[in-house]
Amino acid sequence: MNPTPATSQAGPLLVEMRDIDKSYGGVPVLKAAHLGVAQGEIHGLIGENGAGKSTLVKILDGEVQRDAGEVTWLGERPSLQSRADAARLGITMIHQELNLAPHLTVAENISLGYEPRLRGRLAGTIDRRREVAEARASLDRFGFDLDPRTPVRRLTPAKRQLVEIARAVVRATRLVIMDEPTSSLSAREVEELSRVVRQLQAGGAAVIFVSHRMEELAQICDRVTVLRDGETVHEGPMPRRDFAELIHAMVGRELRDFYPPRSCRPGEVVLRVEGLTRQPHFEDATFQVRRGEIVGLAGLIGAGRTEVVETIFGGATADHGRILIDGEPVAIGSPRDAIRHGLALLTEDRKRTGLALGLPVAHNITLANLGATMRRGCLDLGKEETMARDLMQRLRIRARSTRQRVGRLSGGNQQKVVLAKWLSRQASIFMFDEPTRGIDVGAKTEIYREMNALAESGAAILMVSSELPEILGMTDRILVMRAGRIVKELVTARTTQEEIIRYATLGEKENA
Repeated sequence: MNPTPATSQAGPLLVEMRDIDKSYGGVPVLKAAHLGVAQGEIHGLIGENGAGKSTLVKILDGEVQRDAGEVTWLGERPSLQSRADAARLGITMIHQELNLAPHLTVAENISLGYEPRLRGRLAGTIDRRREVAEARASLDRFGFDLDPRTPVRRLTPAKRQLVEIARAVVRATRLVIMDEPTSSLSAREVEELSRVVRQLQAGGAAVIFVSHRMEELAQICDRVTVLRDGETVHEGPMPRRDFAELIHAMVGRELRDFYPPRSCRPGEVVLRVEGLTRQPHFEDATFQVRRGEIVGLAGLIGAGRTEVVETIFGGATADHGRILIDGEPVAIGSPRDAIRHGLALLTEDRKRTGLALGLPVAHNITLANLGATMRRGCLDLGKEETMARDLMQRLRIRARSTRQRVGRLSGGNQQKVVLAKWLSRQASIFMFDEPTRGIDVGAKTEIYREMNALAESGAAILMVSSELPEILGMTDRILVMRAGRIVKELVTARTTQEEIIRYATLGEKENA
């Protein structure tokens, strides 16, 4: 289905992509896809992972060459053979995979390729003072709390995302493409980004906003285009409340029950944490998780949630405190110790710490349980293949084969591979850190179903999430963190988003 484009109320079309085809290795990624964006319009682009969204916008950015179709810019057909061609038209893109230089500072990344130069006898030399001053002014303008002199490698994924946004927006002229810009951001930072986008619109720029988060799209977008399996299946005004039509267009089926029903029958305490402290990140973390229970860890980015689960898993050393499993104190000095005690951690950044992107799917799935695939000291490829195929089928992982490189899979399928890795190990305590970040609604429901199945089989689950609907939809209890401390425990069935936010921002004493 290819809908006939309509000129937006925002004004005449700035750019139109018609009948765009693109294939890789004979596999079609885009099939006669269409996208039209008006001048000064904020346009949402949505679809499941693998629907072709990133490929479509990369064609517009000059990074990928289309096989067929045409692109018009203000009614003319420009050359889009490279990013330089796109930049000359005034197109800037924030990629889903961040394109930062980690060894450079925040200021150096923001000005990269556009560095201010000294004059006079030092003409041509980079003016470092001016570079820092301009970067600080830009960051202050957007309300981003970053030191321009900090090396990017020292920043969290969320802070790196802010640098990428600042760099793109500083150079924006006519069109900014934002590919999943909020995947690592807190609610407050998302609000800041929304304000920046509105500033761009007020200045006459158009924005293409690629996201899976319907609520964000509803707040910020004028119109929306939906891709499914490489085709444009819907185009029209962005709804503000009821997203049923969009979800149906995305996945081709109804999602009446987005969060599977929880049937909590918790058993005995399997994980107990007492007074765990790791300065300056968090202190006196005390809680417990029972078998068959999903406990949420909520709070703003920087509250210490990720640091808690990393420390429990042995990725960092605690200053003091105890971890007990099945009532017995355990010494966890490394992830290897944690794995031996039945713990699993699905990390916040799957690409950096959860997967070996250059290795095939099968190797990644068996990575945490190599002993089960060994025979006489050597890797038994037959055992590995059987284990990988069984888990790929169970989790419905879409890949050409077990030998496909995991780095070539969509985000949702990559997350399923991370989960499969721990299922192969038969862990009993799972810690999910932002388990559905950057994946589509269809893949989310599959992850949720698997989490429920784990809990029903007796696993204990601790879940970190910045998405409050997810916290409320998937957990039995919620631990709210603020400034490194657990300030409140809430029963999920008796709380609201507003109450969680109140404790996350003010703490328990202020709410008394």
